[in-house]
Amino acid sequence: MTVARNKRNWFRFFEPFIITLFWLLLFASPFILGEFEYGVDWNHIFNLWKSFIPYLALFLINRFLLLPYLFFKNRRMLFLLANLILIANMAIAVQYFQPGRQQGRNDRMMQQGHFPRGQDEFRAPPLHLQRGPQKPPPKQLPPIISFIVISVLIIGFDTGLKLSVKWVQSEQNREKAEKQSVESQLAFLRNQVSPHFFMNTLNNIHALIDIDTEEAKESIIRLSKLMRFMLYDSEVEKIPIQKEFEFIQNYVDLMKLRFSEKVKITVKFPETIPQYSIPPLLFTSYLENAFKYGVSYQNDSFINIVFKLEKDRLHFKIQNSLHATESKEEVGGIGIANSKQRLDLLFGDRYSLSIDKNSDRFIVNLNIPL
Repeated sequence: MTVARNKRNWFRFFEPFIITLFWLLLFASPFILGEFEYGVDWNHIFNLWKSFIPYLALFLINRFLLLPYLFFKNRRMLFLLANLILIANMAIAVQYFQPGRQQGRNDRMMQQGHFPRGQDEFRAPPLHLQRGPQKPPPKQLPPIISFIVISVLIIGFDTGLKLSVKWVQSEQNREKAEKQSVESQLAFLRNQVSPHFFMNTLNNIHALIDIDTEEAKESIIRLSKLMRFMLYDSEVEKIPIQKEFEFIQNYVDLMKLRFSEKVKITVKFPETIPQYSIPPLLFTSYLENAFKYGVSYQNDSFINIVFKLEKDRLHFKIQNSLHATESKEEVGGIGIANSKQRLDLLFGDRYSLSIDKNSDRFIVNLNIPL
């Protein structure tokens, strides 16, 4: 969660950074691309900077007026028309008022052998008197066409950048909404488990009171530990595997008090438990299901629970006996369905779950990532 928050905070500065970098590079281009063997020609640099001002004005008008009030108000055709009119008017104004216009006229006069007054002493021979073949100057786009092309590129860059940022922000908001929805569903499903669990446990204690008072007292202590786990530890996103195993052991020990020796219950945990964390109460529904449908007071019954660690995955397997009196359609019930829904929300396609039923046993295999 912290990583996602830092990512969102960093992205808030992405757009201003790109815009600032673009204009800094543009205004620094005379220094980056210029030649200064004879010093810095500040008059030339200032004239270039003045020629950038119309582009900056176009950018600001598009960014703070046309985009928010036309483009993002679903007035796309009006946005396009407004930009075309704006660029055309700006191009005409630049054609007649840009600072470099007089300098361009002087350059054309010099190429024709005419010099402004006061510059005769620096005059070179006319082109037709210079020795050797003379190459014609390279053809260039007319200034007004160059201005229009660059303006379209700047407007396109700004619009594309704004659209990209809007799209990323909408994706972040969508992911945040989905995550909140998932967290709400997980809390709902987790709270569904708790009433079923406490109902079964209280029934067990009630059955013990008339049989063995000391055992009933011990079971109340175990229940208090389980309640502490359910009320506090299970409310966090993840808990250490060790705590989950302790909860399961307490749950099984409490359930054992209710049954005779005809019910064989085994629990096997890994000998070494690594410092991994998992979502709490992942296995409670399967435990409840096994004790609900796997125990018969007339026939021998069994419940086998095994946990195995394989690299970065935890494998859980539980088997319980089935008896002829139990309806095969009932086995599983809403608890298993809710558990599968929770697994889907937590792990997506990164877990595997198989449930097998035959004539005398019910088997669940669950494999989750750590």
